[in-house]
Amino acid sequence: MTTEMVMVDEVPFPPQITTTKPLSLLGHGITDIEIHFLQIKFTAIGVYLEPEVVGHLQQWKGKPGNVLAEDDDFFEALINAPVEKFLRVVVIKEIKGSQYGVQLESAVRDRLAADDKYEEEEEEALEKVVEFFQSKYFKKDSVITFHFPANSAIAEFLCMFGCAQTDYIHDGGKGGSKNQSRECKCGRDDQEMVLRRNKGSVCNYHFLLS
Repeated sequence: MTTEMVMVDEVPFPPQITTTKPLSLLGHGITDIEIHFLQIKFTAIGVYLEPEVVGHLQQWKGKPGNVLAEDDDFFEALINAPVEKFLRVVVIKEIKGSQYGVQLESAVRDRLAADDKYEEEEEEALEKVVEFFQSKYFKKDSVITFHFPANSAIAEFLCMFGCAQTDYIHDGGKGGSKNQSRECKCGRDDQEMVLRRNKGSVCNYHFLLS
């Protein structure tokens, strides 16, 4: 039996994926920008979480996605929920990895600095992220995933270029291996910034809390 895909701006997302356990597609949207009345779409994003997360978010049940996207308390509860989190980012408009990495680094740094939480450890972690993306080039339909295991400070970034090449950041100490590998420690503030990246340019962002 074929699973019906969820279409996010013509980009298909499976309603469920399995990492260490099944995760459901509970949020989705796009990043875009408008220039001279022309909408330029960059990525489609799917947010996968353990279904049990809804038990931690009951006070927001029934609220529309545009309201949730502006609610700091909602994101704090979401990030602090002790569940596995997985983001699937599909490229709509091709972009250099160096540009993507700098944009991601800038968004995370600015958020942490605003909360007075940007210190040496955070700077070093973001430098690894920028370095990882530096040599990449994301064509249309390339996939970037962000995996945050429950109750862990280790995040895994995985890049898929078409169907052939895969690079990832995960666990260091594998010099010379085919896949580039690095350890990247991310705290809950970093998780929040990935979930909220380019919040101002995300439209049609939905969280399904039923």
